[in-house]
Amino acid sequence: MVSSLTPQTSPRIVVKIGSSLLVDPAGVVRRDWLETVVDDVATRRAAGQQVIIVSSGAIALGARRLALPKGGRASLEDAQAAAATGQIALSQCWAELLDAKGMTAAQILVTLDDLEDRRRYLNAAATLERLMGLGVVPVINENDSVATAEIRFGDNDRLAARIAQAASAQGVVLLSDVDGLYTADPSKDPKAERIPVVRRIDARIRGMAKAESSSGMGSGGMASKIEAARIANAAGAALVIVSGLHNHPLARLADTDCGTIFTGEGARPAKKAWLAGRLTSKGRIHIDAGAATALAKGASLLPAGARSVDGKFARGDVVEVVDAEGHVVAHGLAEYDVEEAARICGKRSELLADILGYAPRAAMVHRDHMVLL
Repeated sequence: MVSSLTPQTSPRIVVKIGSSLLVDPAGVVRRDWLETVVDDVATRRAAGQQVIIVSSGAIALGARRLALPKGGRASLEDAQAAAATGQIALSQCWAELLDAKGMTAAQILVTLDDLEDRRRYLNAAATLERLMGLGVVPVINENDSVATAEIRFGDNDRLAARIAQAASAQGVVLLSDVDGLYTADPSKDPKAERIPVVRRIDARIRGMAKAESSSGMGSGGMASKIEAARIANAAGAALVIVSGLHNHPLARLADTDCGTIFTGEGARPAKKAWLAGRLTSKGRIHIDAGAATALAKGASLLPAGARSVDGKFARGDVVEVVDAEGHVVAHGLAEYDVEEAARICGKRSELLADILGYAPRAAMVHRDHMVLL
């Protein structure tokens, strides 16, 4: 079932603002523009809508203050130093502007692990819910001062989608330097057309994505925005990509036909939404075509349909289920550790007790602990 809510009508939304919108090429906050965004937030809240902000810009701001080359992205150490310095200025700016409109800001810095670990994810969700209940505007950013190259979101598009899941938001707005998804690069192809609505993210839609950030200041591109849409939609939230190059971008979104909206699928159970949105896993289980067909019909993954495993996972860890073409078709919780899983790949259920030496579990990944992508 497709959700009828949009980011314009949702009771609770997440608004992500990219670095290229918030910080000018000289590394200075575009304060006049940001004031119009805060005006829009105040208007939304007066209308009864709760707003969570995911704000980029710490690295860009810190790089200017520290005179670091390449916008603070020349090395991981530079990025961490720039983020630590710039985050203070960024949070101060948000606090001042929101306070001027009678709103209280709360800063939350998260890492990938905070939302990939189930217990920490639930803690973050509880904090967000309490802040919303108190009428506070959370301002969230990735904690780039401690994140590493291996363990980080890498862009705030996907962070915004994961925050929407944790906060049970029904809509996500990605303010960008592009006005939605186009059939081709509009800067190169005058015949490129904006796609106003995407109801299903398939290979054709993914093929339209451009991986790099057009501004060179941020870390996201259209590919990350489409991945963010997949994560948000999996939790039942609609996501819209819209230009933030105009003043009052949220008011413009409400009043005009602009951007590209990815419609939500209808909310999944909370744990399955968390599984669907995960960006990391402990390993992979490769399956044959017959197993892929069975999973699509709602079956559990049985050992007979598994071809091989890789990674380092234990029972209860999150694994990816990969079809014969190399596509990740599901996320789930492993019922066996990797050594035992490797021993029973391709084996019929009646043989498992003899192979393992104990009464086996029925599935490698049970359907109750698995979500199709």
